[in-house]
Amino acid sequence: MFDSKVAIVVRNDLATWQRLNVVAFLSTGIAAAAPEVMGEPYVDAAGNRYGKLFGQPMMIFEGDLAGLQKAHRIGLERGLTLSPYVQAMFATGHDAANREVFLAEDPCSLNLVGLALRGPKKAVDKALKGLALHG
Repeated sequence: MFDSKVAIVVRNDLATWQRLNVVAFLSTGIAAAAPEVMGEPYVDAAGNRYGKLFGQPMMIFEGDLAGLQKAHRIGLERGLTLSPYVQAMFATGHDAANREVFLAEDPCSLNLVGLALRGPKKAVDKALKGLALHG
């Protein structure tokens, strides 16, 4: 039904609150980069209007640092839309500081705790190969 796939990978050694925080932030990255993934606003039977949600499923995976770095490398090679979250971002308090600590990372070995990917199904599947669905 969908030509593209949206997936988020979180590191398997994070506390539950960190995993949820990372997934929430990374979801917004995909929504901003690809507004076409957003569905229409929800309206209930009383006519109350609600916000939009993703219009397609989003799969959540987990893996270790090496697995996230591999998904990142393959995602870059395949030209996927990527939204990263690195460990140092847990210590910041706002977007500008997040971008500063991200810029300070070595692009060849990002200390990733989460990564959102969007693109053609087969390319996303290649990047996620070997990672398990979050359990």
